Amino acid sequence: MKISTKGRYALRMLLDLAEHRNEGFIALKDIAERQDISKKYLEQIVPILNKSDILVSNRGFQGGYQLAQEPDQITVGEILRLTEGSLAPVACLASNAANCSRSGFCETLPVWKGLNDVINKYLDGITLADIVEQYHCTETDNYVI
Repeated sequence: MKISTKGRYALRMLLDLAEHRNEGFIALKDIAERQDISKKYLEQIVPILNKSDILVSNRGFQGGYQLAQEPDQITVGEILRLTEGSLAPVACLASNAANCSRSGFCETLPVWKGLNDVINKYLDGITLADIVEQYHCTETDNYVI
């Protein structure tokens, strides 16, 4: 499994909004500058996040973007599934293993299901708030996700 630029940049954008959530609506150009991401690329990601109720937009002079939910309510898994689609490690799990002609006798299917479960449990167990907190902890705290 490889996470695309779209997924990585969406996560960075939402983390930026989580870190600056007390500043009101944040202009996309400010996020782009802080994150060193093309504003045009972020403009392609915004509609995906807007449709999902993760992001709120406001037009006009004080316009920009805010998180629609608290950072502790948005998981990395949710963000990556929105931007990447399925996080399944093999194609038969991305659609539905039952539809695979080999699912009834596939010796490896339990391995892939187990890996899929671990991936999803791990990514769904990390929120934006967790990442922000970990980033701002001192080295002596030994905080590890």
